[in-house]
Amino acid sequence: MTFSAMVARESEGEIVLAAEQVEEDFLPAGEVTIKVHFSSVNYKDALAVTPKGGVVRAYPIVPGIDVAGEVVAAEDDSFAVGDQVFVHGYDVGTARHGGYAELARVPSAGVVKLDGLTTREAAAIGTAGFTAALSVQALLDRGLTPGDGPVLVTGASGGVGTVSVDLLAAAGFEVVASSGKADAKDLLTSLGAASVIGRLPEDPDAKPRPLGKSQWAAAVDCVGGATLAYVISTLDYGAAVAASGNTGGIGLSTTVLPFILRGVHLIGIDSVQLPMEIRRRVWASLADDLKPRHLGDLERGVPVRDVAGVLAEIKRGERTGRAVVDVANGF
Repeated sequence: MTFSAMVARESEGEIVLAAEQVEEDFLPAGEVTIKVHFSSVNYKDALAVTPKGGVVRAYPIVPGIDVAGEVVAAEDDSFAVGDQVFVHGYDVGTARHGGYAELARVPSAGVVKLDGLTTREAAAIGTAGFTAALSVQALLDRGLTPGDGPVLVTGASGGVGTVSVDLLAAAGFEVVASSGKADAKDLLTSLGAASVIGRLPEDPDAKPRPLGKSQWAAAVDCVGGATLAYVISTLDYGAAVAASGNTGGIGLSTTVLPFILRGVHLIGIDSVQLPMEIRRRVWASLADDLKPRHLGDLERGVPVRDVAGVLAEIKRGERTGRAVVDVANGF
């Protein structure tokens, strides 16, 4: 049996992503075979088709770190043909073929059964929305309440940022959304942001201050680098920042002063190696009390055959919200 897949191959230092017809033995080993309905576009997917992007172990690879679809074969009795499922994290789309193909095969230990979410909704949430939920939940678990003051979201126009704004606003927080995209203001306001400001720090070349004026009861940082350093230095006493991004760089130029003089907390958010018990619990919440209110406003559909152009937009920083990749009808 053959099926369609978007395959990234390395050639003369370049990565070429193109549709191919491949045989079923192209799939890796695994207990669950999935007919893919939808995937999505994440920054990590863009890195997967970037020379020396640092996320793919070896080519060829089918990108797509999110896989939403239905089980068509299972060697594990925990799953039945027809189950609606979602898979993300671990090595999907980086060392194991991912969601930009009509079929995916994965270990059963990494599969989440969907209950209360359609496969399209799950893809619209995706790794980005899941990361946002982890970030918001981490702040809530520390006792953050709307009465504590404004909460900052950096990189607010991206996948993690938009969902974070939506979730925080739904929980009653005053959300300040920071974005370098001037045309994202209307979207962020519609998601519930109380105010929209530009990229932080305002002067990216300025020498970081060990301590700045206290401004935020908490923050979700999707950028890293100088932005995260600025956030740490401007948190209120005892406040926390949930950090998950590195588009602003992996370096962090700060001092111990915010931590020992203001008691701030830096919470690292990882959605890749998160244990499945926690992963499944968070997905249950995303189908219930943590379900984003504006998924229809956040997501834009794209046929899988056109995904290379969207990945290029992601790399150029031109994309806002979530891109849902239509795999079942998109080749």
